[in-house]
Amino acid sequence: MRVDKFENRKNVIIIVFVIVFAVMLLKLFSIQIINKSYKLFSENNSIKEKTIYPGRGSIYDRNGKLIVCNEAVYDILVTPKMVKSDFDTTAFCALVGLDKETFNILFDKCKKYSSYKSSILVSQVGKEDIARIEESLYKFDGIEIQPRTVRGYPYHSGAHLLGDVGETSEAFLKKHPDYKMGDYVGLSGIEKTYENDLRGIKGKKHVLVNVHNVEMGCYDGGVHDVNAVKGNDIILELDIDLQTYGEQLMKYKRGSIVAIDPKTGGILAMVSTPTYDPNLLVGRARSANYLKLVEDTVNIPLLNRAVMGEYSPGSTFKTFNALAGLQTQVITEHTRFYCAGPTATPIKCTHHHESPLSVIPALRESCNPFFRNVFEGIINKYPTPAEGLDIWADIANSFGLGQSFKSDIGYGKAGLIPNSLYYNSVYKNNRWKASTIRSLSIGQGEVLVTPIQLANLAATIANDGYYIQPHFARAIVSGTDTIYPFADSIHRAKVDEKYFAIVKEGMRQVVDIGTARWYGKVQGIDVCGKTGTVQNPKGKDHAIFMAFAPLEDPKIAIAVVVENAGFGSTYASPVASLLIEKYLKGEIERKYVEEKVLNTKLIDN
Repeated sequence: MRVDKFENRKNVIIIVFVIVFAVMLLKLFSIQIINKSYKLFSENNSIKEKTIYPGRGSIYDRNGKLIVCNEAVYDILVTPKMVKSDFDTTAFCALVGLDKETFNILFDKCKKYSSYKSSILVSQVGKEDIARIEESLYKFDGIEIQPRTVRGYPYHSGAHLLGDVGETSEAFLKKHPDYKMGDYVGLSGIEKTYENDLRGIKGKKHVLVNVHNVEMGCYDGGVHDVNAVKGNDIILELDIDLQTYGEQLMKYKRGSIVAIDPKTGGILAMVSTPTYDPNLLVGRARSANYLKLVEDTVNIPLLNRAVMGEYSPGSTFKTFNALAGLQTQVITEHTRFYCAGPTATPIKCTHHHESPLSVIPALRESCNPFFRNVFEGIINKYPTPAEGLDIWADIANSFGLGQSFKSDIGYGKAGLIPNSLYYNSVYKNNRWKASTIRSLSIGQGEVLVTPIQLANLAATIANDGYYIQPHFARAIVSGTDTIYPFADSIHRAKVDEKYFAIVKEGMRQVVDIGTARWYGKVQGIDVCGKTGTVQNPKGKDHAIFMAFAPLEDPKIAIAVVVENAGFGSTYASPVASLLIEKYLKGEIERKYVEEKVLNTKLIDN
């Protein structure tokens, strides 16, 4: 029997076709029945992916008070490709409150971004307007509404430290590809420093839309949707009541306040005036309000003087020079120097007092000749003035002076603690000596400090020689986890602990019977402080005061600067003592001091 050789080939071909057909059937079954992603892709023209924006994390003060919250607003989006030629621009502009020129600029910007993707045409429309707009939205193809949240500030204070949130810029997007056009980002303050914690995670929602871009419902039961995740909450060391009170006291004044908890380094209050309501930089009026703040070149309300203002510390610096003199053993507690009062040379004193006197009464009386002798003694103790000055500067640096703090403050000037390199560059051939730079002894000359450094100096003295990096955040709350970012940041000054009790007693006497006795006292509380009246070549002297309280168990350290005010004892010490009283007692008993401060107007604001 003859076997047709082509019969076997035919059977093989049939089997191959059957296998291929079976594979294709299985693939089609998988695509159409099992794997919905292909269906989603095929229906892309009628399915829209919407971004669900998360709420930013809330911000609380140390007592659990909500100081930054989220408030509902709405963005009006446009998909340029879906806007038809008969789009009624005039009616739309009247509906949303735009002029045609602005509309064209915004529309072109959206078109440049993408003709096929929706982007923000009008941002942050309030809920009182959105209901009216929604009623007419069906008339405008390519237009839709997207809910968002913006920040709200219930206490209307703390603008400089809390910062603000704004829309991402083109320059920002180039550096941060994980953000998209229309996203909000922290631009300054806490909002910027903790952006990664506060921002949250965006979600996605797939919705069915008809040919008019009108939503018809969720797609496929929502199985492809991804929920947005709210940002982490931040708990600050800030006492919002103290912050608000400080801003009230500094109204009509130019200057700053920094209050620190010495035990934790937490910033209880940071005031810079003139200031502004942080709610001004929220919503559609943000740009116009920001421009007004920028253009105010007289008051410069956007400047945070607490960390950016550099001042001669004046007589407050005598506390440090006393400690440096004790540490280098140039003086002891009992060392005395003579003072001739206003007739003293080469540095005169402001008034007559007991003479000769030791370090404690020298602090109490703020004796200039005493501290001139101490400073020159430090410089001259060593083989060369350069060596003596560098030892002095090194001790100052260990107190956080002459450097900015590397914490969540985010920015700030370093001030200046001059060393031998500095003066070698100023005076050719190293032609300088102790008498050349003696003004450093009384906090004048080239030395500069910021208010936060001065408050930290007070905190370091309160702690007998150590400080914890000044910071805002107490905790970051992420779900069930709580992170304490500044639990271990202790810095010890290069002065032995035994010397601080001497300076503390001098500071106590300053308030009790010395230069701050009129307005620095708080009934029932031992306040330790030091006044300063700082020479200002550009105008009237600055008033400065630094303090801590109570003496035996310090809970608050504070520095106050009132620019162009005159005496520290008259203008700065009452502000500081009122804040100490407010924080430790919860209420103000010395109403006459409060009225004096509130009624003092040094600028028109």
